[in-house]
Amino acid sequence: MDRYKKTKNIAVLGIVANLFLSVIKLIVGITSNSQSMLADGFNSVGDVFSSLMTYIGNKISSKPKDSFHPYGHGKSEYIFSMLIGLSLIIIAINIMGRSINAYLNNTHLIYSKWLIIVGIVTIVIKAILFVYTKYVGKKYNNILVIANSEDHRNDVILTSGTLISILLSELNIFWFDSLVGIIIAAWIMYTGAKLFKIAYYVLMDTGIDFSLNQKITDIVLEIDGIDHIDDITAKPTGYKFLVVIKVSVDGNMTVNESHKIAGIVRSSINGIENVQDTIVHINPC
Repeated sequence: MDRYKKTKNIAVLGIVANLFLSVIKLIVGITSNSQSMLADGFNSVGDVFSSLMTYIGNKISSKPKDSFHPYGHGKSEYIFSMLIGLSLIIIAINIMGRSINAYLNNTHLIYSKWLIIVGIVTIVIKAILFVYTKYVGKKYNNILVIANSEDHRNDVILTSGTLISILLSELNIFWFDSLVGIIIAAWIMYTGAKLFKIAYYVLMDTGIDFSLNQKITDIVLEIDGIDHIDDITAKPTGYKFLVVIKVSVDGNMTVNESHKIAGIVRSSINGIENVQDTIVHINPC
């Protein structure tokens, strides 16, 4: 349960922080007519939605298995990650349109010290959130938290670009502001598409990667009585897998002996961190 509590805390922290940042960015962006700051503000609005989806997805995925969901609700993490990805793409399209329009119309921003202050505050807050969420995401292998950490990292980079465009405006280089808005939009779109792709593959029941397959193979072939492995397949149940393995044993074994080996195989594979359960099928060699 510690995994879900940590994710819940990160989601709540993200909602509060991004809500605060989105308000001050949009206010300062509108008053100064800065397209890069407005783009940054809309990006923070999207971050609020992302954190909210993280909270809801985590709450659902933490539910225990039941008669309708025998392997739990783990896939909800990926459903909500896909929604986050789609929302980022939609926000990116909106930002891209506004920035291109500002560039074509040669819109100039109005320099303000508040643009600098908001930019620095954003970078500090997001850098702290990035370090914390990256640690938790890797520790618990949680795609929702990892998505949030990548988003916080992106915000540090993008807001740095916003600060540069603001400083260049003092030299009457206004076109860079619109360019940064376009770059921010492209980056958000890439992040959203990447997140959508990861979630899509899991929801489409993509199998285990080579390293996990090899780990299972090495463990099983060390078990006494196993002649060879016929097949290994897996179905994702969220961040974990349901493994189905077919192994061959001596055809002259009794049913009890072969089932004893099957039990050892199952318990051995279930000991792997990201395996939820294992189904073992015994074939005669």
